Amino acid sequence: MATAPALPAHLSRAAAVAMDAADPLGPFIGEFTLPEGVIYLNGNSLGPSPTAAIARLNEAAIDEWSKGLVTSWNRAGWFQLPYRLGDRIAGLIGADPGEVVMTDGTSLNLFRMVAAALAMRPDRRVIVMEGSNFPTDNYVIQGLIETLGRGHVIRFAEKAEITAAITDDVAAVVLTQVHYKSAHILDMAAISAQARAVGALTVWDLCHSAGAMPVDLNGCGVDFAVGCTYKYLNGGPGSPGFQFAAARHQADMVQPLTGWWGHAAPFAFDRDYAPATGIGRMLTGTQPILSMIAAEAGIDIAARAGLSATRAKSRALGELFQALVAARLGDAGFGLGSPADAGNRGGHIAFEHAHGYPIMKALISKGVIGDFRAPTTIRFGFSPLYLRYADIWDAVDVLHAIMTTGLWQDPAFAAVDAVT
Repeated sequence: MATAPALPAHLSRAAAVAMDAADPLGPFIGEFTLPEGVIYLNGNSLGPSPTAAIARLNEAAIDEWSKGLVTSWNRAGWFQLPYRLGDRIAGLIGADPGEVVMTDGTSLNLFRMVAAALAMRPDRRVIVMEGSNFPTDNYVIQGLIETLGRGHVIRFAEKAEITAAITDDVAAVVLTQVHYKSAHILDMAAISAQARAVGALTVWDLCHSAGAMPVDLNGCGVDFAVGCTYKYLNGGPGSPGFQFAAARHQADMVQPLTGWWGHAAPFAFDRDYAPATGIGRMLTGTQPILSMIAAEAGIDIAARAGLSATRAKSRALGELFQALVAARLGDAGFGLGSPADAGNRGGHIAFEHAHGYPIMKALISKGVIGDFRAPTTIRFGFSPLYLRYADIWDAVDVLHAIMTTGLWQDPAFAAVDAVT
């Protein structure tokens, strides 16, 4: 790799430090627990732990579980957690109170929501999806329609093809707002309008947008949505997801996973199911209380920071990273796999490299944690609540050193781990 020319002043480490000094979100960095010497650029996959989450989890385990035992369902408000936290999340995604419930994982929630949408369009058989997106969404819907056995089919369409794919035979449009690999953003308002125009319903996956950027579900006329809390909302590994159902649909929606928590009177213990009113009918079984409690701290931080400020800093961090990679590693074989315009991508940047996997493992060995997605994608997430601009400069400096020295060619970094 050729010696790079001197960097312009605005790309110097001193300039990054100056940006940190003026950063209005800087105080939030102290609210997270991260290992010393680690630059964490993987919050798009799993957010780090808020310090308050650990303290609150200890309190819940020791006082509410160990001492309060079963009485904590009432005394500690455990039973209302799905609704209370759902309302907190609603404020982050452009929904109203009573339209969001926190529960289970994204895959289960997607199964419920798409099943509800299909039941509301019984004479239609087509589901539009973006085939290149995170495959579990495809798998869930493939399993759903096979189970239903009613002749539903998935019409896969990539970004530029989606609008044309939404025709009057479509029952549901099931899309992710921010692509898990490339980070490109779909136009939620325009696509939802197209679906309404032909009588189809929309189900949006917000896993890579909730907490990373402003979302306006009601402003865009969205029908249903799901999302997770373990990425940009920093809820912890496997923390529960959420479901949104627009108020206008709640009286009519039905779901296949009917359970006692979604019953109109769960403690009447009736033999037969009767759905709860409102969003509560989308619940199924007993909720994972400790996981929900741990997730509340991250939701609170996101709400206090404000998504406009969060989005502005995330874009600035990404732009700095992209500019530094271009300036310092322009001849190292990295191809941009995300939209070049920060306004058209979510909270992470993807690069393509023929040797992406060993490069990422070498980076991690030096304390810079991103991730790899087969076959050649390496991703870097820019969560603005715990990252400094100087961290971005330092991360690219480490990447430059790895490429210059050829460290990534060490055979140890070619060994594939179980989780990539």
